[in-house]
Amino acid sequence: MKAVSYSATGDSDVLTIGERPEPHPGRGEVRVRIHVSGVNPTDWKARRGGGPAELPRPQVPNQDGAGVVDEVGDGVTASRAGDRVWVWDAAYQRPDGTAQELVVLPENLVVALPDDVSFDEGASFGIPALTAHRALTAYEHAPAQLSPGSLEGRTVLVAGGAGAVGHAAIQLAVWAGATVIATVSSHEKAELARAAGAHHVVNYTDPDTAEAIGALAPRGVDIVVEVNVIANAALDVKVAGRNATIASYADAPGAGEVTIPVRPSMSKNLRWQFVLTYTVDPENKEAAVRAVAAAAADGALRVGEEHGLPITRFPLDQTAAAHDAVEDGIVGKVLIDVS
Repeated sequence: MKAVSYSATGDSDVLTIGERPEPHPGRGEVRVRIHVSGVNPTDWKARRGGGPAELPRPQVPNQDGAGVVDEVGDGVTASRAGDRVWVWDAAYQRPDGTAQELVVLPENLVVALPDDVSFDEGASFGIPALTAHRALTAYEHAPAQLSPGSLEGRTVLVAGGAGAVGHAAIQLAVWAGATVIATVSSHEKAELARAAGAHHVVNYTDPDTAEAIGALAPRGVDIVVEVNVIANAALDVKVAGRNATIASYADAPGAGEVTIPVRPSMSKNLRWQFVLTYTVDPENKEAAVRAVAAAAADGALRVGEEHGLPITRFPLDQTAAAHDAVEDGIVGKVLIDVS
């Protein structure tokens, strides 16, 4: 089978394509023939590492993907050969990501994909949607698992509404009944946020961003899904309502410290939540997987430019170019056609 891998961390040129033996599932495992592999910032960051370094064994990149189950191991109960599925965290603490034709995974990392949900959509769930779900449910008055109406009456601010996590946060929050405000940096990105379902869009490059958000949410926002807390902490505190949660899932390149306005945060009883989907506790992660699967079945997590997330495609032998596109900040979702 064809697979992309790297034996040392570094620039994208460490990625090579070659033939590997076909794997077979053991007890509790499922083999998936990957049709589409999704690329996220975490994938190129893991490949780059902290600098050039040899790995103990070759690593196949990419956490997310979608395809068809073609073999199951003993004891597997939820999957059968022929099932359409999406997979998550494939390469987390494992050598086998989704940039290969066949991948063997523990059964719990393989989730049924309805017939009317495309492989492109399935390969776009994973990291972005599970991160967005945790950010939304970190709010004290949110349920552990989102469902239609579960955020009714709440206002959500999504910073960077044109990114993959921001896109998923908009869609999940709207599905759950919240009023959604998205911030973006251009007219083009504003159109994408609206296509994703945002009720209001504010250009954060304008000098009156706080006033614009305040006019839309006079009592303050309940949940902030934050892509750049280092730059936006003061703004987030200003527009947050009492007992709000500010959930940060990313940091700015080259910067790792944030200054939190303590007294204003105290006066509003704000909760600061930092989110890394890999280390979310199992109960919350399982709840996120169930919620994302339910939202997908309801048609709430569509992708494509008409739904606010443009798709850029690469063949498997151009996985390096796909990684570069994400690292360079391409707008939308990068997908790799595997099978």
